[in-house]
Amino acid sequence: MAWFMFATAITREGDDYVVSVRDLPEVVTSGSSIEEAIALAADAIEVAVVGRMDDDMEIPVPSALQPGERAIALPATLAAKAAVYEAWKASGLKKTEFAKKLHRNEGEVRRILNPRHGTKLDQLDEAARALGGRLVVSFEPA
Repeated sequence: MAWFMFATAITREGDDYVVSVRDLPEVVTSGSSIEEAIALAADAIEVAVVGRMDDDMEIPVPSALQPGERAIALPATLAAKAAVYEAWKASGLKKTEFAKKLHRNEGEVRRILNPRHGTKLDQLDEAARALGGRLVVSFEPA
């Protein structure tokens, strides 16, 4: 499964459709229709990922889809930022060390890693390259 496409299980409980995310156990939501439940799950997944970044926690690599599951993707900007965040966490670098690699100050690095701060794609790509990787953008039909 693609990075930051989370597998969701949808079950029917009474009049509600309940959505859970195996890789983000904090995400459980429901709606009165499948469409509503999926929309609420997409929002909850985004909140969970932002919360994990705010709390300096790991964002798990999404598991492969199981039969009957649906994939829900993060918004593109958050997916790019989360990918850089995960690469930074895996690098073991302190923010000050990361800033030196980027030839920037620590405040700029904090903003790059902050899920609530708007960061341009070229800056995220530069950060990914400083961490020994690259960002990849693709298009998938809806």
